[in-house]
Amino acid sequence: MFQTKEISTAGDLLRYFPYKYLDRRSLSKISELQPGKDKVIAGKILACGMAFAGRRKIFEIVLGDGTGTVSLKWFRFNPRHMMGSFKKDMGLIASGEATRFRNQTQFIHPILEIIDADVVDEIAAPGIIPVYSQIQGLGQKLVRKVVANSLRMFQGNIEDPLPPEIRERLRLPHKEASLQDIHFPEPATSLETLVNHRTPAFKREIFEEFFFMELGLALKRKTLTREKGQSIDVPEEKFAEWETRLPFRLTGAQRRVLKEIADNLREPHPMNRLVQGDVGSGKTVVAMLAAMAAIEKGYQAALMAPTEILAAQHYKAAQKLFAPFKIPVALLTGSLDASEKKRAHGRIAKGMFPFVVGTHALVAEKLAFKSLGLVIIDEQHRFGVLQRATLKEKGDNPHVLVMTATPIPRTLAMTIYGDLDLSVIDEMPPGRQAIRTRLVGEKARRQLYAAVGEILSRGDQGYIVYPLIEESEKLPLRDATRMYEEIRRIFPRYQVALLHGKTPQDEKDAVMRSFKAGDIHLLISTTVIEVGIDVPNATLMVIEHAERFGLSQLHQLRGRVGRGDKPSHCLLVTGLASSNPGFRRLEVMCETADGFKIAEEDLKIRGPGDFLGTRQSGLPELRVANLIRDYKILEVARQEAFAWLERDPTLSMHAFAKETLRRRWGEKLALADIG
Repeated sequence: MFQTKEISTAGDLLRYFPYKYLDRRSLSKISELQPGKDKVIAGKILACGMAFAGRRKIFEIVLGDGTGTVSLKWFRFNPRHMMGSFKKDMGLIASGEATRFRNQTQFIHPILEIIDADVVDEIAAPGIIPVYSQIQGLGQKLVRKVVANSLRMFQGNIEDPLPPEIRERLRLPHKEASLQDIHFPEPATSLETLVNHRTPAFKREIFEEFFFMELGLALKRKTLTREKGQSIDVPEEKFAEWETRLPFRLTGAQRRVLKEIADNLREPHPMNRLVQGDVGSGKTVVAMLAAMAAIEKGYQAALMAPTEILAAQHYKAAQKLFAPFKIPVALLTGSLDASEKKRAHGRIAKGMFPFVVGTHALVAEKLAFKSLGLVIIDEQHRFGVLQRATLKEKGDNPHVLVMTATPIPRTLAMTIYGDLDLSVIDEMPPGRQAIRTRLVGEKARRQLYAAVGEILSRGDQGYIVYPLIEESEKLPLRDATRMYEEIRRIFPRYQVALLHGKTPQDEKDAVMRSFKAGDIHLLISTTVIEVGIDVPNATLMVIEHAERFGLSQLHQLRGRVGRGDKPSHCLLVTGLASSNPGFRRLEVMCETADGFKIAEEDLKIRGPGDFLGTRQSGLPELRVANLIRDYKILEVARQEAFAWLERDPTLSMHAFAKETLRRRWGEKLALADIG
């Protein structure tokens, strides 16, 4: 059971922190319940069993405490378990959010604890209770008991992985004390500081997580600078000569970044550089000129993209760019048939293709390069560190260049990608069409669809993006699947397609190919098109329930249009009133097109929100720390980690810290140098 949560040791269990707390220092009377915040009540079951809510079968308990009654309801449940667990006259403590439905107070899916019915009227308040993410087959009471027993069993024997000198200097609690305080807080603890992870115990655990992450990045960076690589020394005049054969001039920012890359390539150890740049800033051209340098010196270069559509797009761009230089380009994707794949593998192994573009197929075991000198990875956050390492193993310590259009503020990027040097292309090429962005109220739907009809009548294409794939009971939002049918009815003369995260990959690729070819006029989608293909004829982006997205994500979505020479528009649809703080947040999108300014603004406005969106495979997985909320702690942890590695390059001064680093980050960061 514990294995489902990756808990296999007592240490794992004690790091399985509560996700919230219930304040049972004062129980509420049922008669005094008001809708809103979490409430805790105690009572006897007056009735229980299966019931109906409309056509839907539910399980319902009617609980009374002498002052009134309340309905406890479950929409998702195991009938056998519920019927077997709860009986009339049983005593219960129920915790959850009180709501009102048809003048009746109710709790939906509350947390329950069975108690002796005889003591319901005189139950003592038992303090602050931890609530853990559900472990199948185990109730909250049992999980709390197992955690308490573990803390008791190992009392006085819990080793602290943080070096004592760091802990003492920063006045951090000992590991054992912090675990005790997180799982079973003192009754006098402020609930607000617990919920916001601001108790000394939580701050210590946050620091510890960041410290070992940054120590791993520091060690990786140090290891990379010690590795012997292939020096690719191409004179600056050569880059200038190649630029004259391009159909456009590079921007000052592109030239600056290209020089930083060229300087790295000349070094005797491998380059590991991240290039950040807004959508359309010209990162790919810079990367391909870097590839030209590798090819000039007899090496091969490989570019890995996250999807077949993006790989095909890069392939066509490379063919066009390399044609004047007569450099053959190969495309390697998972959809190639066996014979095509075998033929491509053979030619790549012989060095017949100096430049290879592909998807995850590039990390296939059977693929070998004759002399891989440069690895380019597009949209870094879509690939894990291990995939990057696997592709790198195809050559003899090749140089690595990773690109991202995700506008992460520089300070944050340096921390997340701490093992990489950072370059920023912060200038857009001339002639790029500005995208006019405006807010549209929910009530202006007729005008909204009129705007969509207008661009379709001109022969242009557009996107309509929704936050949900399907209708949700909990969220009263429009969803892509239902709205796809409605949009088809509104625009019967045009081809409308649906695309979302559950769409099979081959179908997804086929839809995007048809959209790029102009056969599909309107694409109804979720955020799967956030990192998409270049469709110059797409001039309208509509984002429904725009307040549900982060500013940086809205900016990424907006970047799908304005890629041709036609004026483009982005309409942000929201039901928020202009007095709502969230409305002001959306106004930022109308005021600037600078992705980095938007990212900084997003950080300021959203604060401890999930700035980076849903968890992405290349980013660190953290249990309790939050990269945005805890950024000040992160800065301190980074300084301490890098300084400690300077003092103790072999990590021999504190054996348990070394073991902790190996266990937590050794595999995730592909750290080879931990004993």
